[in-house]
Amino acid sequence: MRVLVTGGAGFIGSHYVRELVGGSYPAYADAEVVVLDKLTYAGNEANLAPVADSPRLTFVRGDICDRELVVGVMRGVDVVVHFAAESHVDRSITGSADFVLTNVLGTQVLLQAALEAGVAKFVHVSTDEVYGSIAEGSWTEDHVLEPNSPYSASKASSDLLARAFHRTHGLPVCVTRCSNNYGPYQFPEKVIPLFVTNLVDGRKVPLYGDGLNVRDWLHVDDHCRGIQLVLEGGRGGEIYNIGGGTELTNRELTARLLEATGRDWDSFVEPVEDRKGHDRRYSVDITKISTELGYAPRVDFAEGLAATVRWYRENRAWWEPLKQRAALTG
Repeated sequence: MRVLVTGGAGFIGSHYVRELVGGSYPAYADAEVVVLDKLTYAGNEANLAPVADSPRLTFVRGDICDRELVVGVMRGVDVVVHFAAESHVDRSITGSADFVLTNVLGTQVLLQAALEAGVAKFVHVSTDEVYGSIAEGSWTEDHVLEPNSPYSASKASSDLLARAFHRTHGLPVCVTRCSNNYGPYQFPEKVIPLFVTNLVDGRKVPLYGDGLNVRDWLHVDDHCRGIQLVLEGGRGGEIYNIGGGTELTNRELTARLLEATGRDWDSFVEPVEDRKGHDRRYSVDITKISTELGYAPRVDFAEGLAATVRWYRENRAWWEPLKQRAALTG
């Protein structure tokens, strides 16, 4: 078995690779793993350090938009797990071109190469943000797509391409749509690592608008288990939501992070102008993946968040250079 993991040096992709190579998924215990990653600002080979010496792991630095490279890497591959994407909403608001190029064109290049190579399964990792915003209830997989940011619009476009390759060509593609991830090795532009690292350093954290936007939090380990379940048992052409089951407003999340780092609200929270097009609430219905594939989140949020805060406290050498390079304080 040969697995191609795109974006395997990023936050979620590297967690999946570490678990896959480390033997956490028994059905793939002997799989050869090829990581294809461009190593943009958010990609980091250090994320793969725990498994870098494995003879089962091969790393290829390259762009998923490079058709010649992708075709070469795809030779001999049995299954593809496609994480590679531009993913930060704020960056997509200030400039969307890279998001369209990577998320749409890059996905098309991969799908075409996978079709030509005759891969047995292609899992396209997407996001709940393609659904837009929901005031109450939860999205099922057949909900209309109403993306509200350039990032989510580019991901919705790639989802539709994946569906089209299944319907037109019979390529065995599954799409997963996850809620907000958290955990170790997350690039510190995202809210939890940004807030934790700022607070640890005695800096204020920026809270958008009234802070009442609601997100469902999913530990990266639960997410990757869900992806593996879809890889092993998901039906071609189907979409599977993966959620964590813990909905919090941004104010509630901020309060928990303040408590975890011993900081107070008045001194360390700075209200800032709300993000353009800021979705009010996300919530995915996970009935389908639970019923068909036996998925359920295992990581208790309080325990997972505490472990995540502890990881950032203990791994300053990993995140501090990243923040300095990107000038990230808010």
